[in-house]
Amino acid sequence: MRNPLADKAVRLKPSGIRKFFDVVNEMPDAISLGVGEPDFDTPWHIRDEGIYSLEKGRTFYTSNAGLKELKVEISRYLKRKLDVSYDYNKEVLVTVGGSEAIDIALRAMVNPGDEVLIPQPSYVSYEPCAILADGVPVIIDLKAENEFRLTAQELRDAVTEKTKVLILPFPNNPTGAIMERKDLEAIAEVIAEKDIFVISDEIYSELTYKGEHVSIVNMPGMQERTVLINGFSKSHAMTGWRLGYACGPAAVIQQMVKIHQYAIMCAPTTSQYAAVEALRNGDEDVAEMREAYNQRRRYLMHAFQKMGLECFEPYGAFYVFPCIKEFGMTSEEFATRFLEEEKVAVVPGTAFGESGEGFLRISYAYSLENLKKAIEKLEHFISRLRQEGEKQQ
Repeated sequence: MRNPLADKAVRLKPSGIRKFFDVVNEMPDAISLGVGEPDFDTPWHIRDEGIYSLEKGRTFYTSNAGLKELKVEISRYLKRKLDVSYDYNKEVLVTVGGSEAIDIALRAMVNPGDEVLIPQPSYVSYEPCAILADGVPVIIDLKAENEFRLTAQELRDAVTEKTKVLILPFPNNPTGAIMERKDLEAIAEVIAEKDIFVISDEIYSELTYKGEHVSIVNMPGMQERTVLINGFSKSHAMTGWRLGYACGPAAVIQQMVKIHQYAIMCAPTTSQYAAVEALRNGDEDVAEMREAYNQRRRYLMHAFQKMGLECFEPYGAFYVFPCIKEFGMTSEEFATRFLEEEKVAVVPGTAFGESGEGFLRISYAYSLENLKKAIEKLEHFISRLRQEGEKQQ
């Protein structure tokens, strides 16, 4: 029988995050700090709006690009937050989470052989989506000494005549790194000079702990060459509602709508009505969750300092990325032993690219109580490793 499988699908690696998540599911007494999912329930008034939409029988398809009311609210939100204007009718598309938006943006923009620049460590979907779009992923290794920011020189060094798209993943998963205005101004010059396009994944934009979030679309000349991606999963604790959006030049959004139309039809109707309420009346919810995350972030940084574990201070998302190179183990070995010996799950940095070797991703989208238990176990584990190291000397 002929092989029914596509080569490029077979070559894709399974997610390194899910590997540890699956193991934890078989350990009922384990503490997981591995999955990037808010521990908050979706705020009640947002859930209530979803329920009301069902009670009113709003269970039909919306237009392919999304509910008009939601697209209008997205445009208003971006004007309010970033002071950028998007035509809701031509430049906004509602998607099934930010992940779908990444996928169809690449498929709409990339021709076979076009190079896609992907700074790493970063979200696990970028590289596979580039491959599935017949693009050629080109990895830019971000450095701890630069706080895992993308520098203009790193970008310039990676660009070739085949470069088409730069993925800009900030605030960053897994490192928690952010790009400040001066960083974005520097890379914007290279983007314009080299005539490349940007997919800016800003799903964590509301979770910034050092001033206000700044987007690449705020830089002169960048809005017309950028697809901005965002959503409701992280900011409004709506992961299971599966709702995101993409905003960008009308010519790109038009092609994305076409792919979305054939593959998806439209995003979930109930979720779209709930998202209208989230954007209209959800700012206080976001602020409360952000403050809780920031409290946890500060607790972890203090705990790492106390135990002598090296970690740069992240100012975005809900992750820390401590360095474990001193222990002479790979990230996978460290995470595996930590899980087996202390029953705490964290994610090896290599799940997010080879440049994540020597680091761990720890999510603080968990209660402070769970974090304290996990950190106590981490302190015991590290102390034991250091004692083992001293005996070997």
